[in-house]
Amino acid sequence: MFVLGIESSCDDMAASVVDDSGLVLSSVVSSQDDIHGLYGGIVPELASRRHIETIVPVVEEALKRAGITIDDVGAMAVTRGPGLVGSILIGLSFVKAVSFARSIPFVGVNHLDAHALSAFLKDGAEDKTPEFPFVSLVVSGGHTMLSLVEGYDKFKLLGQTRDDAAGEAFDKVAKLLGLGYPGGKPIDDLAKKGDAKYIHYKRATIKKYNLEFSFSGLKTGVLNTVKSLEEEGALTDEAKADIAASFQESVVDVLVKKALWALDKTDCDRLVVAGGVACNSRLRAKLKAATDKEGIALFIPKPAYCSDNGAMIALLGLRLFEEGLSIGSFETNALPNSDEF
Repeated sequence: MFVLGIESSCDDMAASVVDDSGLVLSSVVSSQDDIHGLYGGIVPELASRRHIETIVPVVEEALKRAGITIDDVGAMAVTRGPGLVGSILIGLSFVKAVSFARSIPFVGVNHLDAHALSAFLKDGAEDKTPEFPFVSLVVSGGHTMLSLVEGYDKFKLLGQTRDDAAGEAFDKVAKLLGLGYPGGKPIDDLAKKGDAKYIHYKRATIKKYNLEFSFSGLKTGVLNTVKSLEEEGALTDEAKADIAASFQESVVDVLVKKALWALDKTDCDRLVVAGGVACNSRLRAKLKAATDKEGIALFIPKPAYCSDNGAMIALLGLRLFEEGLSIGSFETNALPNSDEF
């Protein structure tokens, strides 16, 4: 069976086709970085308007790359949330219309659950996938959370951010340093030229085994550093690289430490890390070193499947559909807030 997955929770419009083994046959993403970069962040109204323009060509391209037509699709999956309600409704309304016109069933899925399960995606003969249960660390622009995952529909929240998500902190610090939007890759690249010991920003760990996150204080710390150097006329390119490296090291240290605490607390030896920030090279390197040392099996999807994509939506939708769960209807609505699931 072929499943068409559509992701439109934020500023990327994505569509993908997977088969019933979880093999990705196509994955198409239309980015809006050029639009929102002008404003230093996502403008919800602009995001949803652009989705209206791109959803049809993106879906058509995904079907074309997979070598199938819409008549070959056995089921569809679409993001219900969390995310921007206007953006979610574009994808959801499109899927409802196709479902009505073509009598194709659909499943509404949780965007964050899909991230956590993206390690099950396959696009090659040697793909290694985890077994249940495992601890998932989803770290993106809008969310930072740890969960114990015991099945495709069995998630136990262990801890999440109390304020800024890690990806949001990257974007805001990048803006302070004049690196543009989005900020993840520019900071990752710049940090490689800097000294991570330039300044020791506090790590908001609170106490051992506390699995909540907070990055607002770190963001404020960087702001104070930047202001101080600007007043001294010392905010050079070299200083910016050192700030980027020091900031990144603080975020990575907290993410790695709390992931290990979650593994210890749940007596689990498998860790999945996903979401846009999972593309960060320093995070990947420190996670590998830490898990190798502790004998933990680490699964991080390829960068293309860490950031928002339709393949993860299709995969989760496939598994839920097989179990008869979350089957959509014309009353199915968007759930923009994570606590609505």
